[in-house]
Amino acid sequence: MTRNPVPHLPRTPRRTVLGGAAALAAGLALAGCGDGADGDADAPRERKKGQKITLTFWSWVPGIDKPVDLWNRKNPDVQVKVEKVSAVNGEQYAKMHAAIKAGNPPDLGQIEFPVVPSFLLDNGLLDLAPLGAARHKDKFFGWQWQQSVFGKGIYAIPQASGPMGLFVRQDLFDTWGLKAPGTWDEYEAAAKVIRKKGAWIETFAPTNGNRFAGLAWQAGAKWYATHGDTWIVHIDDEPTRRVADYWESLVKQKLVKTIPDRQNAWYKDLQTGAITAWVGASWGDALLVGNAPGTKGKWRAAPLPQWKAGDRVFANWGGSTTAVFAKASYPKDALDFAVWLNTDPASIALLIAGGYGFPSAKQGYATDALDADKTFFGGQAYSKVFADAGAHVDTSWRWGPGVDTLYQRLGDAFTDALADGSSFRAALTKVQRQTLSDLQGKGLKVESGG
Repeated sequence: MTRNPVPHLPRTPRRTVLGGAAALAAGLALAGCGDGADGDADAPRERKKGQKITLTFWSWVPGIDKPVDLWNRKNPDVQVKVEKVSAVNGEQYAKMHAAIKAGNPPDLGQIEFPVVPSFLLDNGLLDLAPLGAARHKDKFFGWQWQQSVFGKGIYAIPQASGPMGLFVRQDLFDTWGLKAPGTWDEYEAAAKVIRKKGAWIETFAPTNGNRFAGLAWQAGAKWYATHGDTWIVHIDDEPTRRVADYWESLVKQKLVKTIPDRQNAWYKDLQTGAITAWVGASWGDALLVGNAPGTKGKWRAAPLPQWKAGDRVFANWGGSTTAVFAKASYPKDALDFAVWLNTDPASIALLIAGGYGFPSAKQGYATDALDADKTFFGGQAYSKVFADAGAHVDTSWRWGPGVDTLYQRLGDAFTDALADGSSFRAALTKVQRQTLSDLQGKGLKVESGG
């Protein structure tokens, strides 16, 4: 929709949101300074009774059109227009940041938990607290709600999480006498057997920083912390080095491929059985169904392998929010839509059918309703695997600013390491140094945790 200069909700400047003492209520502080503009005292633009408006919404969620269509049928005065954006290699965020800079962002956007802080750096998101967003808090799982709370501000409505697990080709595992590995040692042992059979257990995708972060999360890493108004950054902490060492060893033993995941060559390998497992997330069921239809009935889901036998330590890959951009024309209506989209039972049912992940809402669905592709998984109630993982995610993990850039840094560093034979630890050291520099360049106070 075309936007004219209109009054808007006062925005807490970046200097305030990203500076000052730790936000105890959120368990997280964003600290820093810079050229944040002062907020203003203008009242928000409100829709007049009977006025018809259109809100724009950028999203990549599969099947998002269906719940939006349902909203549009129920709300003729407040129509929502979806524009699909690519989620490959962070393209959606580059487009969003460019739109913010140009002054013409959409009203709402799909934004993953890890990158919410990055949008605060450019004053891109509206603080929903003055609109009364806090009254919706108890509708969502607490740790997911807190992912978008900084200080007293609320900057997005949680939509879904991505507890991690392991997808395996059960037919091939059975043929080769293998069980789903319960530990990472067992995973390596299975990889050796599978390689001797002419296949691969899976790939180490060098450009997938999001998945690597999840694996580090499970291992006990803490990439971001705060001390007063200073960010403590430790991308190369010991747990992360352990994960890097592990995958580097698999690569050097030629037990895993090194092609990107979720691209054509990888999908082909899934179809043919050249790749027989995937460390993925709960939303991966729809991805497998949509891209490897010839393997129907052959897959199963299993818990994420553990570093120590008997442990139950899990992590999250991704997880999304519905955020309202700072220049939203009608912020109250945008908030109403965001809450409805992620809590209304009919909307959740449509989102589940599209394969969007595990709902952030506490109610409005049953776990077995998430088994949308049960026949593809041989009749397994596979969502129970991810529900259990979600209940044991380390909720102390926190994201910091610049994660989208961090992912690009990791991808470049791991790609270079694969090309020149340098160590994955050296790649982490490089990314740690780059991340410190990146955040300092944004005017943030930052120290190394190493």
